[in-house]
Amino acid sequence: LVTWKRNCNSCCLLSYRSDRNETRKLNCSERITWKYSPVSDPALRIYPVNLGDEGNYTCDTANREGNFHFFISLTVIVNPTVTLTHDKSRVAVCRASAGKPAADISWIPASSHSSEEEFLHPNGTVTRVSYFNWANSSFPSVTCLVTHPATNQTLLMDLT
Repeated sequence: LVTWKRNCNSCCLLSYRSDRNETRKLNCSERITWKYSPVSDPALRIYPVNLGDEGNYTCDTANREGNFHFFISLTVIVNPTVTLTHDKSRVAVCRASAGKPAADISWIPASSHSSEEEFLHPNGTVTRVSYFNWANSSFPSVTCLVTHPATNQTLLMDLT
């Protein structure tokens, strides 16, 4: 016997009973299924995963060796959309939009003339915006470095 369930009320329950060769699926979307086959590999597959799938999952198994209980915490990482623009007042704007977790933004050359804002979205993603003022500088270019668990991106802007 193998049972997967998400730890919340009325969430998905997926089970397989080998003595009856019986599978059950209760409150599960089509995206949630067995990775291959519950007979050979009772791993859970969620594809495509989305933010709503985040949470704690439990796998219960029972066989000749005994009963086993596993807890798995699923955290969804969302790659931010990264842009580098500038405005008329000679401020470079590096934006890492709708990432989870929030991306880190840094500049080359490093400057004390930069500032940052953060916007939290209802779905749990974060937009970070960093501003680099080059109005009184002689730099030929500026580079925005965005660091995130899903990606690292480097964007270059010519300032001449």
